[in-house]
Amino acid sequence: MHQEIDYARLGLRIKEARQDKGLTQDNLAEMVSCNTSHISNIENNHTKVSLNVLLAIANALNTSIDFLLSDQYGNSALALDNAILKALQGCDDPKKQKILKIIEIL
Repeated sequence: MHQEIDYARLGLRIKEARQDKGLTQDNLAEMVSCNTSHISNIENNHTKVSLNVLLAIANALNTSIDFLLSDQYGNSALALDNAILKALQGCDDPKKQKILKIIEIL
């Protein structure tokens, strides 16, 4: 089965991840070594993002390509699990214990 990437959804996901990091399009473009207009075109579905640029964007946003595409394939839970694990890596043990308690409550 051949499935097409929904570049509009991908662009929105990139925009949300960029905004969550408090970055402007200018900031991200500089980190990715491209023009601000290219980031805008990707986010607004005026152009398809290349795999190389997508990888650079994921690295700049400290996320993964699978997380950016996770709402477009069947195993989205794995991408979310990986994103949670990556977020936990920067936490010290007391913070991890608090997070675990929150998870258990949920």
